[in-house]
Amino acid sequence: MRGSEQDFDVVVVGGGVIGLCSAYYLQQQGRSVAVVDKADLGSGSSSGNAGLVVPSHFVPMAAPGVIRQGLGWMLNPDSPFYIKPRADLDLIQWLWKFAKASNQKNVERCVPILLDLHLKSLALYEELHEAEAVSSFGFEQNGLLMLYRTEAGEEECQELTEMSHAIDLPAEMLTPEQVSARIPNLELTIRGGTWLPKDAHLNPAALILSLRERLTNLGTTFFTHQEVKEFKTEGGHIREIETHYTSLSAKEFVLASGAWSPGITKQLGLNVPIQAAKGYSLMAPDLKGKLNLPLILTDSKVAVTPLAEGVRFAGTLEMAGIDTSINPRRVRAIQNAAPQFIPSFRLAEEKLTKPEVWAGLRPLTPDGLPIIGRVPRFENLALAAGHGMMGVSLAPITGKLVSEIILGAAPSAATADLAVNRF
Repeated sequence: MRGSEQDFDVVVVGGGVIGLCSAYYLQQQGRSVAVVDKADLGSGSSSGNAGLVVPSHFVPMAAPGVIRQGLGWMLNPDSPFYIKPRADLDLIQWLWKFAKASNQKNVERCVPILLDLHLKSLALYEELHEAEAVSSFGFEQNGLLMLYRTEAGEEECQELTEMSHAIDLPAEMLTPEQVSARIPNLELTIRGGTWLPKDAHLNPAALILSLRERLTNLGTTFFTHQEVKEFKTEGGHIREIETHYTSLSAKEFVLASGAWSPGITKQLGLNVPIQAAKGYSLMAPDLKGKLNLPLILTDSKVAVTPLAEGVRFAGTLEMAGIDTSINPRRVRAIQNAAPQFIPSFRLAEEKLTKPEVWAGLRPLTPDGLPIIGRVPRFENLALAAGHGMMGVSLAPITGKLVSEIILGAAPSAATADLAVNRF
């Protein structure tokens, strides 16, 4: 049964980290905000990810060599990147756009944009961390170590280091002995590593809880387990949305539903080129206290993050559509990667199903940049989606930009290249 209509200044559709940060910066400006989510807050890809804040990730996924490398991975279920074969026109069109964007010109366009967004987001995290109004979410800027075991991994890290130097971002190639000095008491089987001191990490689940607590205190209204069933529009204006339980009207609407955004925008006759890419993570509580900073196991594309409750291992990129089921082979690939680099990091073989294993869908755009901006067909709709594997890292700057777009204020970062109509 649907309740009576409720009216707000802004309705945010999506209760992940992007939606909550958008609500946070809007509430700070005195707007009344409602957040709607089809499940619990942070239940998408926001709570179980690696929790990395990474200015070092300034290279878009669509880059030269990715197609060649990916072809060797795409149909191998054990590889870091896997595409589940299926007849899907949206996927075929996305792959065509991705192939066209995988060139040096796209990299040169995206690098300064991504770097600027990451650095500004990092500064906003520092503000949130220091603010008494936001409870602790495990934010630490201890840097990041990228470890490699192979010649190919070394070449990848060397190239990243050289690119970092070219844009004045600190990075340093380390010998195995220098790596060991930064993570003492751990036996390593590596050729070397790259040290990235600007990077940080946090506890993503704690971040969601902290934002929810602060938003509740600011007066935000939450509508969870309520899927948007219909948009009521008048010309180029959205008047209200309807769920199974209520109707919500607002002056402005924000769509921040991650990998589910294309399905929602299709209700409005919009085709947004975002594909879901499933990632997995699992915790090793018994490794608690053995690591003081996050790692990336370069050759295996696995992130290792120290959290209060243990060590989180996260990785893989599985394009299988809107599907959060657990593929044991993908989980096993993460389990097998860890001891290759750090022999003592052996993960329990039985942890191959939920709830021990988490799976979330990352929303990928073809060119590697998020979509942040107004939707041309509807004057009061803003879209914030397509952040790929960098949703946590880019959440604060995205939320701030969304608030500035809604309020008509000068943007904190350039948004022209983030527009949905660039495709």
